[in-house]
Amino acid sequence: MIDLIERERQIRTKRLHSEKDIDLIGSGGYVSPIDFLYEDVLIAVSLKKPVLLKGPTGAGKTKLAETVSHFFSQPVQSINCSVDLDAESLLGFKTIVIKEGTNVIEFVDGPVVEAMKKGHILYIDEINMAKSETLPILHSVLDYRRMLTNPFTGEVIKAHPDFSVIAAINEGYIGTTPMNEALKNRFVSFTIPYISGDLLANLFHNLFPDAQEELHTLMLNLASDLMEQVKQGLLAEDAASIRSLQYAMELAHYMEPLRAINYAIAEKLEDEQEKRLVLELASSWIK
Repeated sequence: MIDLIERERQIRTKRLHSEKDIDLIGSGGYVSPIDFLYEDVLIAVSLKKPVLLKGPTGAGKTKLAETVSHFFSQPVQSINCSVDLDAESLLGFKTIVIKEGTNVIEFVDGPVVEAMKKGHILYIDEINMAKSETLPILHSVLDYRRMLTNPFTGEVIKAHPDFSVIAAINEGYIGTTPMNEALKNRFVSFTIPYISGDLLANLFHNLFPDAQEELHTLMLNLASDLMEQVKQGLLAEDAASIRSLQYAMELAHYMEPLRAINYAIAEKLEDEQEKRLVLELASSWIK
């Protein structure tokens, strides 16, 4: 399996990219909380399988996609889904340009077309936020055909050999809808949990090497408590967001830690009882 990944890495890294494309390559840095998770995602991408990352907000789904991009030295075209997403947002649009004094209609490629033509990674964030009638246009892109007939131009686009698709969803969140089965069945699906314990400690020390040790201890203990309360159903899952904990850590460099935790974690929760619980947990670790 390692041979497969390394062979694909060598093939993709040899591709020439423009300076603009190189700027789209991810920075890397994802830390996997499960043995083989990162490697298994790389295998799926190497096999040209569309990858679906499922997990709570702040678990590192986008960072994982960026790390895949970094590993393969492969630029990323991103789509942030919403109810306003339409075919033009995916495929591109026509515009009028002036050439030699004459108005000419040109088509500006959208992220899907651009990624297919150039062999980039197409990252579709919060794919279950999009309207169900918008995404079927991607069915032929995501299955064995790896092609698309652009309805705006009639152009038949066959995907570059390196073209890959990674999508991410937060299941059960407000504004999301269950994925259409025909769409979901085109993906290989991975659950991305929060990191904890030594992995989280190492991440925080790498991100905040100058922070006082007592602040590291506070945030790690709070993270453990929050995850335990989530497991018991007393807190919403996003209360234990690693991203929010990082924000709290950054703010706590410049203000009292409890205020930082309030702004970065508690105030984002809808339930007043959950807000109080977060602050009570934090207070118990502050001397």
